[in-house]
Amino acid sequence: MTTAALIVAAGRGTRAGSGLPKQWRALKGKRVIDWTLQAFRDSGISPIVLVLSPEDRGAWDSFAADSDLVLTAGGAERSISVQNGLIALRDLNRAQAGSAHNLPISKVLIHDAARPCISQALIASIIEALDHGAAAAPAVAVTDALWTGAGGQVTGTQDRSGLFAAQTPQGFQLDAILAAHASHPGGAADDVEVARAAGLEVAIIAGEPDNIKITRPEDFARAARILETENKMDISLDVRLGNGYDVHRFGPGDSVILCGVEIPHDRSLQGHSDADVGMHAVTDAIYGALAQGDIGQHFPPSDPQWKGAASEIFLRHAADLARDMGFQISNVDCTLVCEHPKIGPHAPQMRSVMAEILGIDPTRVSIKATTSERLGFTGRSEGIASLATAALVKP
Repeated sequence: MTTAALIVAAGRGTRAGSGLPKQWRALKGKRVIDWTLQAFRDSGISPIVLVLSPEDRGAWDSFAADSDLVLTAGGAERSISVQNGLIALRDLNRAQAGSAHNLPISKVLIHDAARPCISQALIASIIEALDHGAAAAPAVAVTDALWTGAGGQVTGTQDRSGLFAAQTPQGFQLDAILAAHASHPGGAADDVEVARAAGLEVAIIAGEPDNIKITRPEDFARAARILETENKMDISLDVRLGNGYDVHRFGPGDSVILCGVEIPHDRSLQGHSDADVGMHAVTDAIYGALAQGDIGQHFPPSDPQWKGAASEIFLRHAADLARDMGFQISNVDCTLVCEHPKIGPHAPQMRSVMAEILGIDPTRVSIKATTSERLGFTGRSEGIASLATAALVKP
């Protein structure tokens, strides 16, 4: 099933102050509508029907090249604009009928362009709820006391039990809301009212206080503060992943060094250093996450000072470089590929040694092994290979 979004952007928004309609006004370096569209695009929603006023010719031109948008004209009131958007989705389904590359649109999220602070989590919640019903919409329970008033004076109180402040996006099965709008006389406050008039049950999904609708001039400043906080959360965490791979052949000897642990064996691994294939792979994974090359660039095998060197020198250098660049090592995962020796009995000690060098808890170090089912050079016991992944985080 495919979910589409229908964003209503044809209103004039006179309560938001003079000038352009609110959806076209600036908000933290973009237009309000751009923030709204970005939220749905970041959630992977496509297509997006954008309902525009015929008067906003500049807007039509600015979106003409956007392949994920379907543009359609709004009407004299919101319900007509929504119905026009729903018809555009119906027509799109018909045009794509029988195509092996396009699933039919079955769900639609109807959203106000003037709610630019909608979160991806809330969008996902509405979509998930539509797996279990025909309609779902977000709302925030009313918790403040409610008064009635006249002439600037309080005239009474209103029971707030069971009252909710409605939000968008309001989600529906496409066929159901199309039929509901087709039979509705118009003048509804929102699409939930249209749906309920058609007998549809609407599930209430927990809304978000930050999912505000820009209505008055002061709402722009509030929306800017919310978006600033959200953006800081998005960009404050720099997460890097790196992969490493290494292989060494067997030669004469009586032990191998793997992930810093010497293991008795009838042969040794050959290499310019101590040939610790596991530690080398983890080292390269860290360098990779930092985009800082590989071991050979930092410790050239042509340099005699590294002949027979302990591989922990390389790993400590990579870990120190990560810290110098402002990163924390979140975790590492190393897989050793060999027929012999057996890795399992030594894995706990390997984790402890690697964790000490990396400066992280052993619970963040994974050491595991597999065979290659006697295939290839590792299957013929000609050597050992290792693959590693490292995750780095900059707070």
